[in-house]
Amino acid sequence: MKPLLLSLIASTALAGTAMAQDAITGFNIGILGGENAQDRMTSNECFRKYVEEAIGVPVKLFAPADYDGVIQGLLGGTIDMAWLGPSAYAKVYLTNPEAVDVAMVKTNLDKTYTYYSIGFARADSGITSMDDMKGKVMSFNDPNSASGYLIPRVELPQSGYSIEPGEFYGDVKFTGGHEQTIVAVKNGDVDAGVTWADGQGDWEDGYNSGALRKASDAGLVDMNDLVEIWRSKPIPEGPIVLRRALPQDVKQSIIDLTMGLIDKDKDCTYNIAAGETAGFTEVGHDVYETMIEVRRQQDGM
Repeated sequence: MKPLLLSLIASTALAGTAMAQDAITGFNIGILGGENAQDRMTSNECFRKYVEEAIGVPVKLFAPADYDGVIQGLLGGTIDMAWLGPSAYAKVYLTNPEAVDVAMVKTNLDKTYTYYSIGFARADSGITSMDDMKGKVMSFNDPNSASGYLIPRVELPQSGYSIEPGEFYGDVKFTGGHEQTIVAVKNGDVDAGVTWADGQGDWEDGYNSGALRKASDAGLVDMNDLVEIWRSKPIPEGPIVLRRALPQDVKQSIIDLTMGLIDKDKDCTYNIAAGETAGFTEVGHDVYETMIEVRRQQDGM
């Protein structure tokens, strides 16, 4: 996705085989997304406070360096909740289908929960479509990002744009994240890149939500300086997952908090959802079965 990713990293104490909420001594909230670490911490401070209030233990924020930090935390049992991109969820599920359960998904203003991989370039570059990228430098984000790599990796070659360096693009680079890609394109370090957006609203605002909206809000880029050159098919928004071994009362506290956040604090919801949203709604594993199969084929599993 993507786009801003939430994760709750919990320190829990076990009593025999059962866990209880009063046995949890602390939560660390990890956030993985398109912003730099400090901006992610700032955007999610409001959510940190609400979580601390809801579960009654000290809560800290943690911003991992890459997607795999959250993935491995979920698999290892140190991360209890995460807003994953669909590709990252697929990797968790394929590695251990018992590790997490799908709980919720972020919705757009029209109540849908899809987004797009958006290809973009500088408006003054003369690049107006992907055809113009022949022989130029293309950038992707993180290998575990759906919009930032997996979906373009599948769809671009289907349209004749091989992502192997030298076959269509002159070179292909990984920036490490959505914000890094946006800044690299803006600065002219690469000719074009991909990122995520809901595709709703106005381009001038960075659409209603997504990495472009966050970058525009932060003053990192004037959207009038960029142009869209490619758009993927709709992608199911990444799920908020809960570690299966969590005690039920903790799960319910976090679900209630997140589902009700839009009514409790719209500004906080805007911050953690990377822009305008109708809030969060329940979703099931079946939504991601196609993405899991694509990831399975990519990873040779």
